[in-house]
Amino acid sequence: MAKPKAPRRTLESYTVKSISKTIKPGDCVLMRPSEPSKPSYVAKIERIESDARGANVKVHVRWYYRPEESIGGRRQFHGSKEVFLSDHHDIQSADTIEGKCTVHSFKSYTKLDAVGNDDFFCRFEYNSSSGAFNPDRVAVYCKCEMPYNPDDLMVQCEGCSDWFHPNCINMTAEEAKRLDHFFCESCSTEGQKKLQNSQANGRHSDAKVETKRRRR
Repeated sequence: MAKPKAPRRTLESYTVKSISKTIKPGDCVLMRPSEPSKPSYVAKIERIESDARGANVKVHVRWYYRPEESIGGRRQFHGSKEVFLSDHHDIQSADTIEGKCTVHSFKSYTKLDAVGNDDFFCRFEYNSSSGAFNPDRVAVYCKCEMPYNPDDLMVQCEGCSDWFHPNCINMTAEEAKRLDHFFCESCSTEGQKKLQNSQANGRHSDAKVETKRRRR
């Protein structure tokens, strides 16, 4: 007769001794990859369990996929720190956790003053079997009509408020950074007239071209 499995305990938290960090459900962590040459896996902890003695700790996780791990692969608008929250659930040893990380919302990530090695962002959920994304479409910008990549420098038109990549408007990044005002081709004539009238009336325009900063 087979010996029944010993019941397992659900833990509210667990301290990973190798990194001296305490984890709990809801935390995002970096986990040891199957191959040393690959980057650490990113996962969200859903549950922590141990045996009756508090040993053999396992974590139930929901994996984040990097763009290159998805069916469609990495595309031009995917950020270097972008991950997708997948429907892929798994159980792993807590000993494979290499560190804690933060997966920001897309909006929160773009407002960071500095991006650290352990900062990531997520704007899509990903179905690992079908390759489908939710949402299945996002806003596009520039003449190239691509979604926003927060790694890229962009300038904003003061007329239509759309954002543009410097190379898409025949401009270098250095030239874009020096801009005080910018009007796209569609808005340039009307925009320049407004700017000239404003200057002629002795009024200083407070509207400056914002640039989306390149993050490191």
